[in-house]
Amino acid sequence: MHPQHAELIAAWQPRFLDSIPGPIAGMHSLVEELNAAGIPLFAITNFSHEFWPPFRAQESRMFDRFRDVVVSGEEKLVKPDAAIYRLALTRFGLKAGEAVFIDDNAANVAGAEAIGLPAILFTDAVALRGTLREMGLPV
Repeated sequence: MHPQHAELIAAWQPRFLDSIPGPIAGMHSLVEELNAAGIPLFAITNFSHEFWPPFRAQESRMFDRFRDVVVSGEEKLVKPDAAIYRLALTRFGLKAGEAVFIDDNAANVAGAEAIGLPAILFTDAVALRGTLREMGLPV
């Protein structure tokens, strides 16, 4: 690595969480409602293993409701690679037809669908809520 790149990374790393925008409007309440209704919540994130723990702590209000999270940086797999979806389903004890994957990246949605995991392209919390209601979920 070029020495100048190492300096830039060292300067950026402590401020990484500052670069992430705040929560998406409506998502905290939607997650709270799904959790309160007994819907098991799981996640797959492309976070690095270094940045996930502080972000998870910062967003504990959201992630405390998730039963488990597969973190790319820990698994050395990333979305949309089929292997990360298969790993997540195995770890979560689910079959593809027993879950729905939600992501704001079309490539990640396509990756999930390629292994038979139903998927929703996230655009906003209102639209997601409507889609989940259509699926029969109590939100």
